[in-house]
Amino acid sequence: MLPKFSALAVVALTLAASAVAPPAHTQADPAAAYPNRAVKIIVSAPPGGGLDIAARVVADRLAKLWGQPFVVENRPGAGGNLGTEAVAGAEPDGYTLLAAQPAPLTTNVVMYKKLNFDPAALEPLAIMTSIPNTLVVRTDFPANSVQELIAYAKANPGKLSYGSSGVGSVFHLTGELFNRTAGVDIVHVPYRGVSQPMQDTAAGTIQLLHISLSSARGALASGKAKVLAILEPQRYSKMPDVPSLTEILPAFRKPSTWFGFFGPAHMPPAIVARLSAEMRKAVTAPDVRAKLEEGDMIVIADTPEEFAALQKAGIEQFGEIIKAAGIKPQ
Repeated sequence: MLPKFSALAVVALTLAASAVAPPAHTQADPAAAYPNRAVKIIVSAPPGGGLDIAARVVADRLAKLWGQPFVVENRPGAGGNLGTEAVAGAEPDGYTLLAAQPAPLTTNVVMYKKLNFDPAALEPLAIMTSIPNTLVVRTDFPANSVQELIAYAKANPGKLSYGSSGVGSVFHLTGELFNRTAGVDIVHVPYRGVSQPMQDTAAGTIQLLHISLSSARGALASGKAKVLAILEPQRYSKMPDVPSLTEILPAFRKPSTWFGFFGPAHMPPAIVARLSAEMRKAVTAPDVRAKLEEGDMIVIADTPEEFAALQKAGIEQFGEIIKAAGIKPQ
C-alpha cells in the first residue's frame, strides 16, 4: 500500500522541488536573459566611414529592441588588426562584439607573417552589407570604357599607375587581379588611406583607381573623375548603365567586400543564434535598409554559416592573388 501524505506534506515537497530545479525557460533557452547589461561593439575603423555608419545604425536598432545600450567604440589601426585583436581576446559572453570589414579577417591573414590574434578566435554572426566597388579614371583620360583602357595600357606598358590604401590592401590586390585577368602592366602606387589616391587620380598624378563607390562619389559628382566599371559580378542598381567588370572580363572575380559582425569564439550557441537573427532583422528593416542604401551599401542578411563560407573564400582568393603577384608577407 502506498503511504498517505498530508496536504501540508505535499505542499512542502512541491516547494522543495521548485527551489532545487532551475526555471524551465533557463534550461530550454540560456539566451533568455541576454542582454541584461550594456553590449560593446568595437569598430575596427575610424569614425564616419561606411563601417562605422552601418554599425551605429544596427546598434541603435538592437538597443531599442532589447532595452540595453549597445555602445559603439572605434578602435582603428594596423589595417583593422587592433580592434579585431581586442574582440578575439574578449570574454565569449556576447557583451563584446566586433564590426569589421574584410582586411583583418581575409587579406591580413595572408599578408602578415604573424598576427596578434588567432582568426579562429572570432565567430561570424551576420553580414550587414556588401560594398560596390568601382574602377575610376580622371575625366580627361583617353579611354571611356574598360576595353579602351586595356588597349591603352597594352600600347603603353608600365606607363600607367593605379593607387591603393597600401601594400596588401583590398584595392591593391584588386589592381593586381585586374592586371592579371586583363593582361596588362599597370604600376601600383601605395598610399595611406583612400582620400589622397582619389585626389591624385582626379588630378592626373596617377591614372586610375579601384575604390568603393561611396569614396569616389565626391570626385564623380564634381566631374573630376569618371567610372568605367563596377567591380562586382553584377551591375549596381543605382548605376544600371555602368557595366560590371565581370561582363567584360569573365575571369575577373573580385573577392566579396563586406561589413559584418563577429563575436569571440565559443559564445553560447543560443546567444549566437539570437544575435544573428536580430542583426539580420535589423539590417532588413525598411528604415535601416534605406539608410544603408543611401550610403551605397547593398544589404545582405546571411547566416553565420554563409558568412563563414564567404570569409573562407576571401582568404583563399586573396591568398592566390598575393602568391601570383609575388607580394611578400610583412
